[in-house]
Amino acid sequence: MKVEVKKIDTLRRELKFEIPQERVSQTMDEVYNEIGKYAKIKGFRSGKVPRHILTASHGKLAQEETIKKLIPQVYHEGIGEHKLNPIDLPEISEVDLKDGVLRFKAVLDVQPEVKIEKYKGIGVQPKTNKVTEEDMNRTLKFFKKGQGEKEVAIDDTFAKGMGFPSLQEFKEALTRQLQIDKDRQSRLEIENQIVEELLKNAKLTVPQSLVKRQLAYRTQETLKHFKNHQLSEEELKKKEEEIRKELEPIVERDVKIYLILEEIAKLENIEVKENENMAVKVMELLLKEAKWEEAK
Repeated sequence: MKVEVKKIDTLRRELKFEIPQERVSQTMDEVYNEIGKYAKIKGFRSGKVPRHILTASHGKLAQEETIKKLIPQVYHEGIGEHKLNPIDLPEISEVDLKDGVLRFKAVLDVQPEVKIEKYKGIGVQPKTNKVTEEDMNRTLKFFKKGQGEKEVAIDDTFAKGMGFPSLQEFKEALTRQLQIDKDRQSRLEIENQIVEELLKNAKLTVPQSLVKRQLAYRTQETLKHFKNHQLSEEELKKKEEEIRKELEPIVERDVKIYLILEEIAKLENIEVKENENMAVKVMELLLKEAKWEEAK
């Protein structure tokens, strides 16, 4: 097998593969053996169809299956031989099986080098997150609007209508829920402070293949909300372009953050088991190691 590697830029690599006749022929034999087990051809029992008959009836399928079988095999051998560490699936093109020789091109992004100068002891300043009377009044006002009447007395009767025995118990339950919401928001704000510092302290090149894939996915997810709005194809296309333009810097930032957190996980030997979230585990470490200032 012959593999040529070309460096396109800091992260992008182009690999040209050439698989010789001998290996292609061996793989094709395996494919024909599999086809022969199930092929139903009049006058022959399954598994007993001569090769030339199979070639005439299933030649195109055999060729396609041989290509599908060989490309992943030789691709992984190639990146292993040249010690490349791809960050995403490759873009395969120029596939050509001619005179028994298979050739194709793979373009990929390798794992970027992430340099992070400081990630422990980041200063964070939480905001006061105690539930205030103003918070309570604003929430009660919201509940009053939900009743559809302008003049509703906030009393025990109102509380019972909300499913509580008394106004006092309703207010206590409401305070607990508001506190949970405030704690969650406070945690998000502190995490954002840490993330901003990580972005300042890290140096890396963001792989555009990851950005491209994430951008396509998130654009389509966002676009789903407009599919039932009876928009024309032209309007949908315009909306898609607007969404993509708006999301691109956000997605690039998110990919950058993920790669930084992934690097910290490696540096700290953080093991991520099945059903665990790497980013969450790293953030837990960073919060423990952060320098907490007084709430303002």
